[in-house]
Amino acid sequence: MNLKNILLVIPALTILAACGDSNQGKPVDDTTAILVKVSPMSPSKSGATLYASGTIEAVQSANISTRIMGFVQRLRVKPGDKVRKGTVLIEINNADIAAKRAQVRANILAAEAAFANVEKDYGRYKALFEAQSASQKEMDDISAQYQMAKAKLEAARQMEQEVEAQMNYVRIKSPFNGVVTNTFVKEGDLANPGMPLLEVESPDQFQVVAMVPESDISKITQDMAVNVHLKTLDQWLSGKVSEVSSSSKNTGGQYLVKVILEDTPQPVKSGMYATVGFQIEGAGQKDALLIPSDILVNRGQLTGVYTVSAQDKA
Repeated sequence: MNLKNILLVIPALTILAACGDSNQGKPVDDTTAILVKVSPMSPSKSGATLYASGTIEAVQSANISTRIMGFVQRLRVKPGDKVRKGTVLIEINNADIAAKRAQVRANILAAEAAFANVEKDYGRYKALFEAQSASQKEMDDISAQYQMAKAKLEAARQMEQEVEAQMNYVRIKSPFNGVVTNTFVKEGDLANPGMPLLEVESPDQFQVVAMVPESDISKITQDMAVNVHLKTLDQWLSGKVSEVSSSSKNTGGQYLVKVILEDTPQPVKSGMYATVGFQIEGAGQKDALLIPSDILVNRGQLTGVYTVSAQDKA
């Protein structure tokens, strides 16, 4: 076999080897097919969205204070405590009211005794007058004494109600069912009239208080449905506009808008920051492809969706 024949054989062998390995070179797709539901999407009209920042607060909250001056004798609660309506939260020591209360009760006892005595005399003189055994003047005198004793007793009882009302500012109670969120005093501190002592709020319902600029406030209406994003929880909630302020006099030229949150999750707390998205109908509407947020797929810093290819694969 000469050199020419050897060179001809080598290419032939190479071709045969390539043909023999052709089936082994193809990759085998051994993945299991997963049936999924396909949702067709089509463009729809999308209006402009106005965003405003705000903070979350309880719909029902109260700063508890007193109308009288005195030292904090006992602080019965601490932040985080659950309280019922009428629960005593704090006691103020005020010796003047305590002394006045004792004096009023003594006055009531004296007035009741005097009235009971005059009432007996009035009944006796009335019977004598009807039997024509007492003069008209005697009857008039005893009637005047009876009315005077009755008025003194009523005045004493009225004074007791006034003192008891003052005692409510000494033994301060919760105005509703809720949770103590903060205390501003400790035992021994001097409490002044109007000074906040503690804060109570109801965790049953929350709202977002947002500020909207003058240029956009006319676009927001009562009962408007909105979306609220909680930055800390990275969660979107549904809400509804409950209040739109008509004045920006004391809010730095911006208007206050309150949004009631629906189905608030447990981790939500007062003071959290939120962003409110107001969907403005008819403002800058254009065709847009809108998809539900729960079908988005996150891979690292990329966000996308699965689409169907020509081979019916995602």
